[in-house]
Amino acid sequence: MRIAALALAAGLAAGALTQNSASAQSVALPSTVRVVLSQSPGTTLDLITRIYAERLTVRLGVPFVVVNRLGAGGVIAAQDVALATPDGATIGAANSGQTFLGFLYKNLPFDPINDFAPLGIVGVAEAVVTVPASLGPRSLADFVNLARQKPGAINYNSAGIGTATHIAGAYFAQQAKIPLTNVSYKSGAEGIADMLAGRMESVFAPLAFTLSWVKEGKLLALAVGSSTPYTEPTPVPTAKSAGVDYEYSTWYGFLAPARTPKPLLDRYSAAIAEISKEPEVRALITAQGITTRVQSPDEMAGHIRAEITRLRPVLESIALADKN
Repeated sequence: MRIAALALAAGLAAGALTQNSASAQSVALPSTVRVVLSQSPGTTLDLITRIYAERLTVRLGVPFVVVNRLGAGGVIAAQDVALATPDGATIGAANSGQTFLGFLYKNLPFDPINDFAPLGIVGVAEAVVTVPASLGPRSLADFVNLARQKPGAINYNSAGIGTATHIAGAYFAQQAKIPLTNVSYKSGAEGIADMLAGRMESVFAPLAFTLSWVKEGKLLALAVGSSTPYTEPTPVPTAKSAGVDYEYSTWYGFLAPARTPKPLLDRYSAAIAEISKEPEVRALITAQGITTRVQSPDEMAGHIRAEITRLRPVLESIALADKN
């Protein structure tokens, strides 16, 4: 009797799993799916979005159309997704910056966290502390000491208030307990150009942004904000190895309107996870300087919550400074 009961229970469980799987596969998809993002064509987020949109179209059998909605620091694109009809016809491609919008903009017509359903993270880009070779420091300890010896003299460049490079630099200053001043540029390329010309002291950005000049020796990658050092494409030690408790990375992933039916969310997230495992996709993303990562919706939600908790003090200080 006990064996029979166990067999019956196992059969029921297997049947439930099969039924749930079949339900997710049989759910009706919209005729077209818009994939909305806040950045322009050619950017890292745009390239990643197009890699996935092309393969989602093939895998799910309906067109996934990339829509670039620029402006207002990402608010326009995020609002488009958050307020879209939750029928699966609109999803968003985003990075960490979207979840920080609530700190930087008040009275938003949407909640940057609760009005979205995570579909999964597909990659992360760790911040690398980078300086011009002409600045002098040859290690992170040297850089920290220089900033302490010359308070107010060390600047870092960013792509604007509240951007990933701004937050990365502000968080490093907090963790290292040194004074650093953010200087915003219209683009990251302008800031790098000033570094090469000796007019800017540092940047906290993914290695892909600076790799060619690091290889030439014009810029120095002093430390990476991750738990493990880089061994390729060029060796970079961790900030922790120099005594600075600094880990910072930008995630890239996909979200949907919060009230999208779960069967659709399950189907999209499963497809995204399978695409993320394709060797060609991993190679294409790695070529953008992104560390590939497959995180489920639940893991993505946990990652976002932990990130907000860890960065809250620096995000609040940035918001306060921007008001003044």
